[in-house]
Amino acid sequence: MKKFLALLLVMMLSLSCAALAENKIALVTDVGTIDDESFNQACWQGVEAFGTANNIPFTYYQPAADSTDARLVSIDQAIAEGANIIVMPGYLFGTALMEVQGVYPEVAFLAIDVGAGDMTYDYVNYEVPTANSVCITFAEEQAGFLAGYAAVKDGYTKLGFLGGMAVPAVIRYGYGFVQGADKAASEMGVEIEINYTYGGQFFGDANITAKMEGWYANGTEIVFACGGGIYTSAVEAATKNNGKVIGVDVDQNYIGVRGVANGEYTYNPFVTSAMKGLQNVTETMLGEFVAGNWANYGGQFITYSLAQGDYVGIPTAEASWNFNTFTAADYEAIKAAVMAGTVVVDNSSDDAVKPVVSEKTTVNYIA
Repeated sequence: MKKFLALLLVMMLSLSCAALAENKIALVTDVGTIDDESFNQACWQGVEAFGTANNIPFTYYQPAADSTDARLVSIDQAIAEGANIIVMPGYLFGTALMEVQGVYPEVAFLAIDVGAGDMTYDYVNYEVPTANSVCITFAEEQAGFLAGYAAVKDGYTKLGFLGGMAVPAVIRYGYGFVQGADKAASEMGVEIEINYTYGGQFFGDANITAKMEGWYANGTEIVFACGGGIYTSAVEAATKNNGKVIGVDVDQNYIGVRGVANGEYTYNPFVTSAMKGLQNVTETMLGEFVAGNWANYGGQFITYSLAQGDYVGIPTAEASWNFNTFTAADYEAIKAAVMAGTVVVDNSSDDAVKPVVSEKTTVNYIA
């Protein structure tokens, strides 16, 4: 009997290992790279961590151009080379998902930051994920709110928001930032001013740097740089003008620390970052796929917010806490209020409808 049970256990383990061996994870980047210190990198770290921990092969593909056709080529290649789950980070994959989810029903597609408004060609007709696809979005407005609230509570009264492009996720970050800053200003009875603009791209350049230098030179103290690599322009301008920066998507404090260590500048300009759990969600969903639970999620748009757990916020690690007076206890209190719903953050992503603010806040929307 013992020999039979031992043999049965060996067979079960063999089947389990074989099932894992059949899986292969691929990530296809959007316009960035896997080391972009932002969105792609965080999702790739999730793939890398999960694949390594579970002995599952993983790889990535970088499309040759910023187009749906180029993304489709990479997806086709990944599937041809054995991938059975594709991680696609970024709203730009909305149209690509429309094309592939029906063609490859046996492949699972995890589209991160692809919302209901992204699966369309003409913004009139929209599609939805099929059973083999899951679309994940985040409550960026809550992360932006907490960052804006913290900044004003820490004493900053001249703020800036530099968005990449006016797409839903970036708009939610920005509008949340304005709402959080305004709430703190109202509580403290101080007047604040916010410069608000979009760069029209997800990378920094000389023109954007010059614009940020103008802001800092004219009194802006801290800028929320929200849009992939566009943070480079804010950081460059900040370090020339003794200014401060708020990072986005991931804890970008290490960029500032590295810059100091490499002699690129004399101090770390990052005060905090408005983050969303990109790596955590990637690992979680890959785990659900491997566990055979994909049917519980397939065909859905799912939004992760503080109501679902600690999926958005600012970093609390001591090494990343660069506030002067705003404390971790202060942060936990306001986060708990948002999580409980006693503080509600408007999640509008309509660029034409600006957030309502009190008389304490002036927002300068700059083209």
